Amino acid sequence: MSVAGNDMAAGRGSRALAIASSLGRFLVIAVTTYLGLLAVTFFIGRVIPIDPVLAVLGDRAPMNVVERTRREMGLDLPLIEQFYIYVKSALNGDFGTSVLTTNPVMSDIRRVFPATIELATLGTLIGAVIGVPLGVLAAVRRGSFIDQIVRIIGLIGYSVPIFWLGLLGLVLFYAKLQWVAFPARLDVVYEYTFTPITGFYLLDSAMQGQWDVFYDAYRHIILPASLLGYFSLAYISRMTRSFMLNEMAQEYIVAARAKGLSETRIIWAHALRNAAVPMVTVIALSYAGLLEGSVLTETVFSWPGIGLYITDSLQNADMNAVLGGTIVIGSVFIGINLLSDLLYRLLDPRTKAA
Repeated sequence: MSVAGNDMAAGRGSRALAIASSLGRFLVIAVTTYLGLLAVTFFIGRVIPIDPVLAVLGDRAPMNVVERTRREMGLDLPLIEQFYIYVKSALNGDFGTSVLTTNPVMSDIRRVFPATIELATLGTLIGAVIGVPLGVLAAVRRGSFIDQIVRIIGLIGYSVPIFWLGLLGLVLFYAKLQWVAFPARLDVVYEYTFTPITGFYLLDSAMQGQWDVFYDAYRHIILPASLLGYFSLAYISRMTRSFMLNEMAQEYIVAARAKGLSETRIIWAHALRNAAVPMVTVIALSYAGLLEGSVLTETVFSWPGIGLYITDSLQNADMNAVLGGTIVIGSVFIGINLLSDLLYRLLDPRTKAA
């Protein structure tokens, strides 16, 4: 009994050590990646031909004012010291003041980022709900006409520029058919009667029972979300098809057919269940890609999210806002990437065994 107890204790100790080691590697990767992101944004801000002092003061400011402001902003310090201050401020959520809005950059980001999250979340839901069944159907009917159609849909999603599809969608669904609302997030009439709680208009209007606002917000978001969902669908359907083809070639599928299980049960209860593990990573990366890649969509549809905020700031040489927005989006992308990797390790028994 004592030997068995010692073996069990040793097993628990080794598992705890393995978990601690995995978490340690996870944290090291997260910290290293984030510091790399800060380093890239810092040096980009220093090499671009835009003087942050002149962006604040203007071209006609007196030289003594320019020099004093440069000292106040710490731009006269050695580069390594500037980077230390930059990292310290970024870790505290301080990205400076926006020249365009005169507000703290982090305050502006908290205001605009929920719009981007709402748009990307709905787009990812559309892409996953439609893309997964299409990928499964293409894998099951490999080489058929349906498979070719699904692959063409995915190819178009990868090839056609999103701003072109956005303009085409506005001409067709807004100008001609009038199925959707004009480019914005909400009609002007509701801007003064609706008070958002979380910043997610669909959720906030439903929580407050303002269904007229909910319908109006839906009419504004459905077209840009559908376009993002189409691009997400192209990626998710292709990867689902690949995963399903790999699973359908495994021996346990042959064994299930030999036992007389129906093809529907084999596909949806066995093959798709095993393919769902890597698909978690695919959907998570697709979501992160929509969060960081919605700049063109937000510009075309005048969507007041972080993409449009960065675009307007860049056009006005507001580098504090540009770099702050870039760091936030990059941080979210890193977080989602690392979280999806962690979920993959938790869901896949083979990684547990390793």
